[in-house]
Amino acid sequence: MQIVYHIGANCTDGERLTRSLAKNDETFAAQGIRVPPGGKYRRLLRETIQNLDGREPEPDTRDILLDAILDDESAERLVLSNPDFICIANRIFEGGTFYGLADFKVASFRRLFPEDRVEFHLALRNPATFIPAAFAESKSPSLETYLRGVDPLSVRWSDLVTRIRAAAPDAGLTIWCNEDTPLIWAQLIRELSGVDPMTKISGGFDLLNAIMSPEGMRRLLVYLKSHPPQTEVQKRRVIAAFLDKFAIDEEVEEEVDLPGWTDELVDALTAAYEEDVYAIERMNDVTFIGP
Repeated sequence: MQIVYHIGANCTDGERLTRSLAKNDETFAAQGIRVPPGGKYRRLLRETIQNLDGREPEPDTRDILLDAILDDESAERLVLSNPDFICIANRIFEGGTFYGLADFKVASFRRLFPEDRVEFHLALRNPATFIPAAFAESKSPSLETYLRGVDPLSVRWSDLVTRIRAAAPDAGLTIWCNEDTPLIWAQLIRELSGVDPMTKISGGFDLLNAIMSPEGMRRLLVYLKSHPPQTEVQKRRVIAAFLDKFAIDEEVEEEVDLPGWTDELVDALTAAYEEDVYAIERMNDVTFIGP
């Protein structure tokens, strides 16, 4: 079986992506793909890993988990998604390390299904907006307390990716940037589900519907129908052009409002993020989905 873990990150479009995947239940099921609701497995997996505390699971653990998650239905590919799979927002900097729990969690997730092919999927986000969003979600009393001594300028997703690879070296790893999701949403649905490339999917425009004006969406769909793109790259260029004209400002503009966070710091964080993403794109053992 193929086990797909969509592990976040926190404060990306994880839950919306899960809802888009769920729209295709019947289509996916016909190809042996299952995307069960989070209530079937999130608490179950969390408590199983906590109880094991790094130990190897018993030989029958895999089958017990699959029976509980699938309700005795068969599957060739199982998609499990949770933005908090690594940790909740207030633990991202626990121990003074960016996602310090990732090594333990990823290795533990891998051990739950030792006989199966495992994939991890992860969305990145510019620390200039990721840290304020995660801090707001954490309800921590102050940014200083939340960061636990970590310098925002030192945050590197590439370090986390390297640690994930080390924790589960035989697992696949797919990465993308949350900033690119309006352009690659349909591909994300296909990548996570592993659906046949010729299969028609639902939900490919869910994110665009949320960030583009109704008039813009209508015009986009009419244009795509009358001028069918020949390649995925062409389609993304068309989407980008319509977004540039019809995006809803309050849905796409991310204002950073933290004490002490100057425009210069935001620019520096953004520049470092762009270099970091470039380094990840060049990693040989990572599948990177770009626009």
